[in-house]
Amino acid sequence: MSTEPQTAPTVRPLSLDFRAGRWIEHWNPEDAGQWEREGRAIARRNLSWSIFAEFLGFAVWQLWSIVVVSLPAAGFKFDTAQTFWLISMPSLVGATLRIPYTFAVSRFGGRNWTIVSALLLLIPTLGLAACVANPSTPFWLMLFVAGLSGFGGGNFASSMANITFFYPAKEKGWALGLNAAGGNLGAAVSQLAVPIAVSLTAVVVTGGVGAPGAGGTLAIAGLMWVPLILVAAFAASRRMNNLTNAKGDLAGSLAALKEPHLWVVAFLYIGTFGSFIGFGGVFPKLIHDMFPPYSTFTVGPAALSLAFLGPLVGSLARPYGGRLADRFGGAPITVASFAVMATATLALIATLPLKSFWLFLGLFLVLFAASGIGNGSTYRMIPVIFARASRAARSGAAQSQTARLSSAALGLVSAIGAYGGFAIPQLLGASSSGTGSYVPAFFGFVGAYALMLIVSWACYLRRGSAVAGAGA
Repeated sequence: MSTEPQTAPTVRPLSLDFRAGRWIEHWNPEDAGQWEREGRAIARRNLSWSIFAEFLGFAVWQLWSIVVVSLPAAGFKFDTAQTFWLISMPSLVGATLRIPYTFAVSRFGGRNWTIVSALLLLIPTLGLAACVANPSTPFWLMLFVAGLSGFGGGNFASSMANITFFYPAKEKGWALGLNAAGGNLGAAVSQLAVPIAVSLTAVVVTGGVGAPGAGGTLAIAGLMWVPLILVAAFAASRRMNNLTNAKGDLAGSLAALKEPHLWVVAFLYIGTFGSFIGFGGVFPKLIHDMFPPYSTFTVGPAALSLAFLGPLVGSLARPYGGRLADRFGGAPITVASFAVMATATLALIATLPLKSFWLFLGLFLVLFAASGIGNGSTYRMIPVIFARASRAARSGAAQSQTARLSSAALGLVSAIGAYGGFAIPQLLGASSSGTGSYVPAFFGFVGAYALMLIVSWACYLRRGSAVAGAGA
């Protein structure tokens, strides 16, 4: 009889199984062997095309922010309230779509939904081209088509939900940060590229120096994105994958909605991301109304608007908000962001009588940078808050349960925060219509930032709060 010790059988990790329709079975990024052998390359390929598709989503989402400035030259006669509705409606629809878009990945597959969500962008781009080509287009139809641009805003939620399944926990933050920043840059590129494309098209059509909207050329603002959208859909079909284990968590989302801290963080995110997307949408209009000579600059035959600098600075600042939060904690950086935003807005109000465009631009860029940093730091706070301060954590729930709630909260917070993109243009429009000035709205924003600073300090930084000293 053998006395040799019995050894447990070696359990070999499951190999990836590639199925029809570009589905992958047995995906496990936490398996170091699988990740280094083939997982990392697959994840990077999916991330690259996800960023491109989300970039186009943000570009389409922000199209009307620059188009409305050119509508008078194209023959449209809308009042101030109507103009601000055209600016804000995409954010209202986009914020609302972020919730169902989050679960579309688990229902249809990440690759499949990227194809569908990209092709959906053809509707608002072609619709915009048709509407702006005819100055007799009624306002209600213009508003409806502007709302359809919200498809682009919804893309953020499904893109982030998809990429989170591809990466291991240790690399998830960086991957999601790249995905978010790449998407946000679409807003800046849209505001940079559209005036140039429209003015150059006007030069070709009229044979003279073009201006946005001249000669009925504003339709190119929508048409110019059609080839890129088709490329994104085709590339997603050939280069991206669906994961069989990418399952949505509706129950987790419903549980997260019952957590008071979700609503606190969402309120703060309205102040950070809402300011980024809200001011990004309205910035071209503010420059046009307050500093008309600086609305566009002629560079050769092209017309250039400096409004793109705001979303550009905010997008580039977002990753640094996450890095600063990693080093100093999310709450201190978020509090500092609101302090800078309030101070910059007060300085803006104080210096408006000087009628200095460059001072106006500089202060707004500070505001955009602070909002971008606040985006990153507020998002960084969510995992710590749910691990330490949520009702589930206080009742002794397992770490897996609090992580589940945190994951669900990320999507919900991004959706709620996007409503700020609707509120800011509406408040500015009401201020202009009611008083003939934007200053009352700016004072309101100062008050909101001060309140958000107090809330973030009281809940997450004050000595004795549930997460004080925990790195939140």
